[in-house]
Amino acid sequence: MVATAPAADLVPQERRLITALPGPRSQALAARRVAAVAPGVSSTLPVYVERAGGAVLVDVDGNHLIDLGSGIAVTSVGHAVPEVVAAVSGQASRFTHTCFMVGPYEGYVEVCEALNRLTPGTHDKLSALFNSGAEAVENAVKIARHATGRQAVVVFDHAYHGRTNLTMALTAKSHPYKQGFGPFAPEIYRVPMSYPLRDPAGMSGTEAAARALGMAEKQVGAATIAAVLIEPIQGEGGFVVPAPGFLAAISEWCRANDVLLIADEVQTGFCRTGAWFACEDEGVVPDLITTAKGIAAGLPLAGVTGRAEIMSHVHVGGLGGTYGGNPVACAAALAGISVMEDGDLVARARRVGESLRSALGGATDRHSGVAEVRGRGAMQAIELVRPGSIEPDPQAAAAVAAACHRQGVIVLTCGTWGNVIRLLPPLTIGDDLLEEGLSVLVEALDEVLG
Repeated sequence: MVATAPAADLVPQERRLITALPGPRSQALAARRVAAVAPGVSSTLPVYVERAGGAVLVDVDGNHLIDLGSGIAVTSVGHAVPEVVAAVSGQASRFTHTCFMVGPYEGYVEVCEALNRLTPGTHDKLSALFNSGAEAVENAVKIARHATGRQAVVVFDHAYHGRTNLTMALTAKSHPYKQGFGPFAPEIYRVPMSYPLRDPAGMSGTEAAARALGMAEKQVGAATIAAVLIEPIQGEGGFVVPAPGFLAAISEWCRANDVLLIADEVQTGFCRTGAWFACEDEGVVPDLITTAKGIAAGLPLAGVTGRAEIMSHVHVGGLGGTYGGNPVACAAALAGISVMEDGDLVARARRVGESLRSALGGATDRHSGVAEVRGRGAMQAIELVRPGSIEPDPQAAAAVAAACHRQGVIVLTCGTWGNVIRLLPPLTIGDDLLEEGLSVLVEALDEVLG
């Protein structure tokens, strides 16, 4: 059964442009922003959102835009989902905060139970809740270091893990995330990622893993490594899908050397890739897994889930935070997870992915500037390059995104060089709306690439 946008009765599921973008009210808000908001905070769209429903955003001028970004993979169940709205409203009417470390509540426990049940592996697990993906990653590293008594953490080229001091150190890309913000946390070591488009021709996943692990062994030494931290599919780095066998080989090496494997599933988790979690594709079971974004249907919530013996290693009071596992966010998460399970959004993500690949499949044949269309499930990307080479073309990616935005379709860019168009539509997007949004994207590619 084709999923339908859950808020279609409130926000029509159609693209509708009343003004040129940005409209006059958005322009007025942009002028106010200059005087009030720090310029270091950027925005992709030139319009200001007033409401949203399903897979459509409505701006302050009344324009209806097709959302193929989901707030960077956050609103996977769609905007203003009735079940989530009801759960949030009900919880807010009871209480909005006590701090779980002061006065605990059932919702926090229920979310941890759900994470323990849904994440890969049948072993005993425990979870802890936080506010953001960066917080989750930082706490996973804390836990790994405490449990192993080691300090070194191995990360990968093109990785993105957050904007805190530690997660900036874990992140590969300098501008805009790291430039001028050092010094950074120590004991972080970077090794090559499997990037099939840019690796030597014919390099397999196991060979790419041997390259990375050989460097780690030589430069760091397995006996000093607490954890290997990896995104099963890289997000901000360009939706890089490692070659088959890469992730499994990394996992096997970790087990053989008593190194913890941390899977950063902040962007890939919760049905996005056509599985509950992307590491399931190769049957990899991490020791620790970090989640955020799609977990709570738009409210700030994140988690670390891991083997019970590892999570139990940290002393009482060593984990937590004032807002971590906020009761309203927990209510949203529980409702969102129910929507995912009841609507079988795992299967829906696969069908959305098939539609994305079908619509974009001819792009590499038509345009020499399209190096690759890649991804898994409803997490797909287009890498743009200078024709006849693999030199990144960020100007073309920016132009394609801008052309889509002018036509009322939200797409995002990413990649180490900013040359990748990424697509993360709500998993509940209707087929007709998805087809229309993709037709605009294809027209933009044709317009920019010729």
